[in-house]
Amino acid sequence: MATILLCGVELFMRGKLEALLPGHRLITVDHTEDPELVLADVSRVDPEEVADAYPDIPIVGFTNHTDTSGLRAAHAAGFDQVLAKSALGERLEEVVAELSPP
Repeated sequence: MATILLCGVELFMRGKLEALLPGHRLITVDHTEDPELVLADVSRVDPEEVADAYPDIPIVGFTNHTDTSGLRAAHAAGFDQVLAKSALGERLEEVVAELSPP
């Protein structure tokens, strides 16, 4: 079970993520607990700011497949993985397992 910090994730998407990641603890910046992974909605945050704020924590970004500038910005910022929202259901659990500490 990983503690995953959600950055820029709106309430509806949080519900979807909770369903996709059962057994993981999803937190927001209001928590004092250190995350083991960051999950960021690239369309709602600045990828550079997220990468600068969490330099030693794996970061997974997601956005719409049509948001090519957001996808490029997340890659350029150094996110460990960047996924299209449409791929979250298929790939998110696998990506989180790969990037989370054992």
